[in-house]
Amino acid sequence: MPRAPAAPTRHRTSSSDPLDGLRAAGISGFFRPSQLARAGLTRDQLPALLRSGKVERIGRGLYRIAEAEPTENYSLAMACARVPNSIVCLLSALRVHGIGSQASAAVWLAIPHKARAPRLPELRLRIVRFSGPAWTFGIQETEFEGVPARITSPARTVADCFRFERLIGPEAAMEALQDGLRQRKLTIAELSRVEEVLPSRRLSAALDARSI
Repeated sequence: MPRAPAAPTRHRTSSSDPLDGLRAAGISGFFRPSQLARAGLTRDQLPALLRSGKVERIGRGLYRIAEAEPTENYSLAMACARVPNSIVCLLSALRVHGIGSQASAAVWLAIPHKARAPRLPELRLRIVRFSGPAWTFGIQETEFEGVPARITSPARTVADCFRFERLIGPEAAMEALQDGLRQRKLTIAELSRVEEVLPSRRLSAALDARSI
């Protein structure tokens, strides 16, 4: 007779505080209802947690422990949770990839060309629009504090800095190119491939100058 599949491991604590169960299950920030069973909790307990203020609802099917200390990726996680059909790009992507020295208090997101621009009073957003191949080429899957997200690859990010040079400035674009190559986080071949798919005269000129 075939054996029944093992039940998922549940973390039990002697504390009556449901948050202790969440922490014991390795949940310290964002979480989804499907993760509650691991903490020995049920979905029926969510409303009480919300009313108590111990948990806050971030977006559809996404919650967060209210007292969790924000990490450096907190704003990115919040933005991607609230705007799920988006791509982290430009200065925010540079920071995630560790390229260049540009800092921005805003979260840079790309959204579809015809999408309505999100309004999130609690976050500073810089919105750009992608369409066609720009929406799919050179895009990586990732996550921030457990929130699924998409981000432009290192080569695509640097290429976009030239494509959107008017927004971030030529100095920032050139610094990203030089630092990305110096750290070997991208190659000339990768940049050339991006330029073939998403033509940019500024990027093409920068690559030509390096080949002289």
